[in-house]
Amino acid sequence: MQKTPLYDRHLALGAKIVPFAGFAMPVEYSGIQQEHRAVREAAGIFDVSHMGEFWVKGPHAQALLQKVCSTDVARLPIGKAQYCYFPNGKGGVVDDLLVYAYEAQKYLLVVNAGNIQKDWDWLQANNNMGAELENASKHMALLALQGPCARQILQALTSVNLDDLPAFSFVVAQVGDLAQVIVSHTGYTGAGGYELYVAAEEAAVLWDLLLQKGAEKGLVPCGLGARDTLRLEMGYCLYGNDIDEQTSPIAAGLGWVTHLTAGREFIDRPLLERQMKEGVAERLKGIVLLERGIPRSGYLLVNEAGEEVGRVTSGSQSPVLNQGIGLAYVTKPYWKTGSRLFVRIRNKDIAAEIRKPPFV
Repeated sequence: MQKTPLYDRHLALGAKIVPFAGFAMPVEYSGIQQEHRAVREAAGIFDVSHMGEFWVKGPHAQALLQKVCSTDVARLPIGKAQYCYFPNGKGGVVDDLLVYAYEAQKYLLVVNAGNIQKDWDWLQANNNMGAELENASKHMALLALQGPCARQILQALTSVNLDDLPAFSFVVAQVGDLAQVIVSHTGYTGAGGYELYVAAEEAAVLWDLLLQKGAEKGLVPCGLGARDTLRLEMGYCLYGNDIDEQTSPIAAGLGWVTHLTAGREFIDRPLLERQMKEGVAERLKGIVLLERGIPRSGYLLVNEAGEEVGRVTSGSQSPVLNQGIGLAYVTKPYWKTGSRLFVRIRNKDIAAEIRKPPFV
């Protein structure tokens, strides 16, 4: 397994290490519930250096991204980031990602760890216009500082006024003694905060600095377990669970990042446009269990007659609600908010309700 530049730090802090997307990653330190609550109430820091980073550069950079991205990258101002996905040419999703407009003719793509090679191959295969591509994944580290106290913690370490940095904006700034840190007002927890990109060799310095300065604000190291429960409480998709090569991005609720700008041709546009106009047979919806139980991935949803009406793609116990919550593809008309149905757990049908995320 590959290791991030912070692997030794995780061992020293007593983290439980598990394999994830080919990396040895911390799943928890003090416990998923405690780490989850720390992020909701104070602050948590995550090592997400397993994520992939690609630079797309040169006079043809925008043309390539306009072809492969679901969003209209031409409308993205320098200094802003945008969530989108790569349509796969067959109605599914290659990956979901963030696109950063770093400077004129230079973009940074941040992709999922398990898809780094696949995404790289996809970009190369579609690069018939000659954009410059650079895979910087092994040379960059990424830390996520999340929670209501994240701004105060980071503000004490940089001269950049973070109040002037709106959501999905970024700057290159000095943080502590590190001069070239990409400070991005983004995150995957719904608790607010920042994602910090640094050179791999500087990751440990930044990690130590943030933990030291954030201790008085309640900052704790967090693992992938809390990252998953936090994103699930917000209803955020996880590639490989809620979206993949077979799922329609329109069914997954990603129509909002499918830009049908006049004159812009991109992969799968005719199909996606038709699905947005005519509708789809199922939709990704939030579910909350009304009885004890956890809706695990793969569990069936049934109606009162016991007929299959959907399937769970992600599920867990919400540390905030103390209820089982999940995401599931549900057929019409059962996807309507407030609809009652059942999750089949070990041959027992547990009552559930369709709810619109975020759950908290």
